[in-house]
Amino acid sequence: MDDAISAADANRRFSRILQGVKEGKTYIVTSHGKAVARILPAEPDERAGSAARAALLARLSGQPLVDVGPWTREELYEDRG
Repeated sequence: MDDAISAADANRRFSRILQGVKEGKTYIVTSHGKAVARILPAEPDERAGSAARAALLARLSGQPLVDVGPWTREELYEDRG
């Protein structure tokens, strides 16, 4: 069952509400006694990861290859600033 919480209380206790959501709780946010929103755990979206991966690979495939030659670990981390 959803716990009802006023918008003002939700604003003040947002960190606690998120902790509750992580534990599986859901909340109904009310404004002037009327329900205006529901806060509930997000379902994993496998498509988001796949879309991000595809966008990255598409971007990388359009980048030109650059031959920088051999380098050492020390050269990689040296401060050039």
